[in-house]
Amino acid sequence: MAQRILVIGRSPGVILDAAERLRGKGFRADATNQFDDVLTDYDTATVDVVVFGGMVPPDSKRQLRDEISKVNGHVTFVQGLAGIAGLIVAQVESVTSAAGDDTGVEYDAAERTVRLTLRQPAQVVVEAWWATSFTPPEPASTSTRVVDSRFDPGEHVVPLPAEVPAVASFVTVSVGPAVHTFTVGAMPDAVRRMASTSALPPVRAVATHTYG
Repeated sequence: MAQRILVIGRSPGVILDAAERLRGKGFRADATNQFDDVLTDYDTATVDVVVFGGMVPPDSKRQLRDEISKVNGHVTFVQGLAGIAGLIVAQVESVTSAAGDDTGVEYDAAERTVRLTLRQPAQVVVEAWWATSFTPPEPASTSTRVVDSRFDPGEHVVPLPAEVPAVASFVTVSVGPAVHTFTVGAMPDAVRRMASTSALPPVRAVATHTYG
């Protein structure tokens, strides 16, 4: 049976897009920005993965983790790296893939390169993602596909394009069904602090119930 994913975040556009993309990949995904209603709106005992967006207040996140863990011993919690739907999907894929992965995949921050050691031929997809606007409640982002090719066994180095910025940027690496995510440039401190402030603008309420 397809795994159940619950995306909990603040931005309506991001979480709805992430849930739709996840459903397109065969997951049973829902999304909500109603933090106080999660425990009553959803059967959290049957959820396989819970994704927290960066704008979920720390106290709400802590309470939800504690309460969901009490009724669900198999759940995996994922902290979203950024409000980028495609990146969220990659993070979910990285924790749900049942494929064995004996491939060496590393990100060399000093050289801005992805390094791979393949034991057998594999289809490799490298994508870079980065934020272009942090304006709440709908941040903006873009991405570029760096590589989408079949690689032979051995060691390979994939440099990131110069257009990928050094702030609020990320890279995902798919080797066959296995997915890896890396931070290229961290989110600005000012953006991370937004989750703890009450000065954020109101957002449209979102709580999908595609799968109950």
